[in-house]
Amino acid sequence: MSLSFKDFANKPWLLVLLGPLLLWAGWPVHPAPAPLLLLVGLVPLLRLEQVLRTQGARTGRFWWLSYLFLLLWNVLTTYWVAYSTLVGGIAANILNAALQSLPLLAFWHTRRRLGPALGYLGFVVYWLAFEQLHLTWDLSWPWLTLGNGFAMVPGWVQWYEYTGQLGGSLWVLLANLAVFWVLFGRQEVAAPRMLGLRWKPWLAAFTTLVLPLLVSFAIDARWQEKGQAAEVVVVQPNIDPFQEKFAGGAKYIPADQQLQRLVSLTESALTPQTKLVLWPETALEETHWENQLAQQSDVQRVQRLVAAHPGLRLITGITSVSSYASKEVASPTARFRDDLGYYDVFNAALHVSSPTGPLQVYHKSKLVPGVEKVPGWLNSALGTIDLGGVVGSYGSQEQRTVFRSFSPTADSSLRVAPVICYESVYSDYVAEYVRRGATLIGIITNDGWWSDSPGYKQHLTYGRLRAIETRRDIARSANTGISGFINQRGDIVQQTGWWVPAVSRYTVHLNDELTFYTRHGELLGHAVQAVAVLLLAFVVVRRFVK
Repeated sequence: MSLSFKDFANKPWLLVLLGPLLLWAGWPVHPAPAPLLLLVGLVPLLRLEQVLRTQGARTGRFWWLSYLFLLLWNVLTTYWVAYSTLVGGIAANILNAALQSLPLLAFWHTRRRLGPALGYLGFVVYWLAFEQLHLTWDLSWPWLTLGNGFAMVPGWVQWYEYTGQLGGSLWVLLANLAVFWVLFGRQEVAAPRMLGLRWKPWLAAFTTLVLPLLVSFAIDARWQEKGQAAEVVVVQPNIDPFQEKFAGGAKYIPADQQLQRLVSLTESALTPQTKLVLWPETALEETHWENQLAQQSDVQRVQRLVAAHPGLRLITGITSVSSYASKEVASPTARFRDDLGYYDVFNAALHVSSPTGPLQVYHKSKLVPGVEKVPGWLNSALGTIDLGGVVGSYGSQEQRTVFRSFSPTADSSLRVAPVICYESVYSDYVAEYVRRGATLIGIITNDGWWSDSPGYKQHLTYGRLRAIETRRDIARSANTGISGFINQRGDIVQQTGWWVPAVSRYTVHLNDELTFYTRHGELLGHAVQAVAVLLLAFVVVRRFVK
């Protein structure tokens, strides 16, 4: 028995399966990535709403089926989170799909009460407003922000320097709407007249699909690397985070031996022209009290390395601790021990710019929810559930820190944004470093937690979008995963292998110009949030005022 297109398009369960498969196949580092599929992957979801509405389905059925759609997409694309923590990975997929379903519920009610034109407008603005919220609140997990889906094809989205990643999300949503209009929506929405044209469905779809590509190609044609040149070295020590990296591991490598591996790899690549070395997240394994950094032996070893190479600076990941004099001055994330008092633990970056000069520290502040950060209101609900992280939240800081050298002979044009791991997923967060003067983005990470999965590959490719948004070169040091360099166009110009000790040297460019996106931030995100609030208010009014 054959199944016609019409029959297929009327089967809710087939639509629930088809959409996630299309989105997964189009997402970065799929074995055969086809990013164009992102521009049609939501059509089955729009058709699902249309079929259920026509059938007179209740809200609960739409929510349940759309939730399954989203859950399947989450699992197919980010199942690898469970490699780090099984319970946390399961919770992340279940919760994120539930959160993503909220803008779809708003779309369902808007479409029913306000009709097709405002309803489909709501589909776009509610989803974008949700993505903007998902970048800022305590349960933030923006890995599946639709605009991230073009990370494998930076040549398609050179206009991110104006819009950021949400511009890519807007493209995905509009393209899916246009294709849906061609296939299923012509009887619902009349062809509008704009710019003197009657916009037939096929013309709208063609324009929506092709125009962003043409704009990107035009920008790309005039692109050139900008800024003064500087030689940078990134180190990948390849220490197994499960068994070798930390005390208690089955094959624990003592901290002094880990440090020696880092030093040996570094010295094998240094030249007299090298200006900066990057070591990965938590490269220095022992805990460091911030008021005693200069007295700790591993920090002193780094200072000796810098002293042996005039003009060299080094950034490394550390775990640091800072204490507070009393409960009254302690931070909301502070912990308490009888022998230590109130204190915070930080996932931090340490900058050594001279043998004896001041040491700069930056505290990672975009923390992984459930692993590095648990919202206060959620602590009691979670109780003692182990989500694979520390007991309690890491500390953070309010402002971004840009690492500059205090040496009068140092290159003042080399100003580094210390971006730690998960922070590199956040467009405006990274742009804030650049607004504060950064001319180079330095990403330090430990992607070994995710094993040999799409996770570390996606993480690398997302950095390509940050390079376009800010027009900054990126130097990337991973404990393991992939280390290397990305230019201002978003090209990966050099990279190491997976699960191998490695060191890489490259000449980056230190651009000091600001893109439109860097100057203005998430204009698009804030605008759609305002529209979403007004549209929801209109829905509520229509609900109670006939």
